[in-house]
Amino acid sequence: MMKYLYLTLGFLCLGLGAIGAFLPVMPTTPFLLLASFFLSKGSDRFHHWFRGTKLYKKHLESYVISRSLTLRSKVSILALATTMMTISFIVMHNWIGRTSIVLIMCFMYYYFIFRIKTDSKPTNPDIAAADE
Repeated sequence: MMKYLYLTLGFLCLGLGAIGAFLPVMPTTPFLLLASFFLSKGSDRFHHWFRGTKLYKKHLESYVISRSLTLRSKVSILALATTMMTISFIVMHNWIGRTSIVLIMCFMYYYFIFRIKTDSKPTNPDIAAADE
């Protein structure tokens, strides 16, 4: 029963990640990470298939291999996340919500700056060609 739940969640996250690859306001990487997790729990065959897709290779493979992101990737992720969180901060009128948003943003910047290594060159040659 859990296997089917994992597969359902995996394909749901994969669909959301695919939509996020085309829509600039929707995140791609978190959904693809979740899809990878759920598919690995649900089925080795589907997880292996997912690791062969273009979405995986473009958005996750370099991070999985080197545990680092290029400066360009870091800046683009932080810019999008900061924009979304700033809009939420402006719309939020509750001081507890605003404080939570500020704390999350501080943690996000700390994590990206100090915990995720910055790679000078992408590991994946397709990404390197796209950056040039």
